[in-house]
Amino acid sequence: MSRKVTLFTGQWADLPLDKLLPLVKKMGYDGVELACWGDHFEVNRALAEDDYIANLWSKLEANGLSCHALSNHLVGQAVCDSIDERHQAILSPEIWGDGDPEGVRQRAAGEMKATSRAARKFFDARPDESVLAPVVNGFTGSSIWHALYGFPPTSQAFLDKGYRDFADRWIPILDVFEEVDVNFALEVHPTEIAFDTVSAQRALTAVNHHKRFGFNYDPSHLGYQGVDYVKFIRTFADRIYHVHMKDAWWGHGDGTVGVFGGHTDFTDARRYWDFRSLGHGDIKFEDIIVALNDIGYAGPLSIEWEDGRMDRVHGGTEAAAYTRRVDFKPNAMAFDAAFDKKNQ
Repeated sequence: MSRKVTLFTGQWADLPLDKLLPLVKKMGYDGVELACWGDHFEVNRALAEDDYIANLWSKLEANGLSCHALSNHLVGQAVCDSIDERHQAILSPEIWGDGDPEGVRQRAAGEMKATSRAARKFFDARPDESVLAPVVNGFTGSSIWHALYGFPPTSQAFLDKGYRDFADRWIPILDVFEEVDVNFALEVHPTEIAFDTVSAQRALTAVNHHKRFGFNYDPSHLGYQGVDYVKFIRTFADRIYHVHMKDAWWGHGDGTVGVFGGHTDFTDARRYWDFRSLGHGDIKFEDIIVALNDIGYAGPLSIEWEDGRMDRVHGGTEAAAYTRRVDFKPNAMAFDAAFDKKNQ
């Protein structure tokens, strides 16, 4: 196996880190992708407390685990979104403040800048190997997602304003990422400024192909939309900064709910698509590994475990083993090179 297998802790934030880390090791992982919520990675403490980062690395080491990325999806979502009461449920009181939408967006932007600085400080203290370009994964939010397939019809001029808003808000954040030599990886995802290949290309253009803007590749958000999730890897070969291993299935409903979800909850048997534990959906992971090898991706394979029908410890354990089975090193020599006498 050529890559580290890690667990994204975002869906496990109900467990304090002291309880989660031994479980992660028991389930068979090499490390974690730490979420910046719960007590898993606290940005303000990392910047303000002298011993916070050292203690965190000590906990990881004590459990035989590494860390290759941080994630701050919840705060990033608020940078460009039209803010409503749903955001209050996922944001800290400090960022929510009085709930004034523009104030929330500005405070969220400040927190994303702080996250880049905290990531630099955290990975500089890494006790084993260095990370050339640390990664913060996350969302961007979008001021125009609500206009998807909209009526009255949505003009390109209206969408252009949304991409300008994204650029105006995120380029200053990305500039701080550049200052501290950290990459930001957007998880391409419905509700974000980029949710398929074409919108990802448009987002890159909007930020002038900023060096620090790339993607946290996650096929589960592409497949059910009908997006070629393997072609996405090849299209953005130099912008795949991190990888989520996450499965989904589609075409399994009863024909009453379409791709937009029908305002149903996950696991509703009528749904056209749903997230599944790794290996139980319709994503072709061997094709993904081949493409990742072709582009030279050497980072971790981070499992974002979501399956409302399965016990998560069972699923998380099974997913780690599945990822080890499906991953493989690229060939160091062309398979037919052995016929050449000079190689014999």
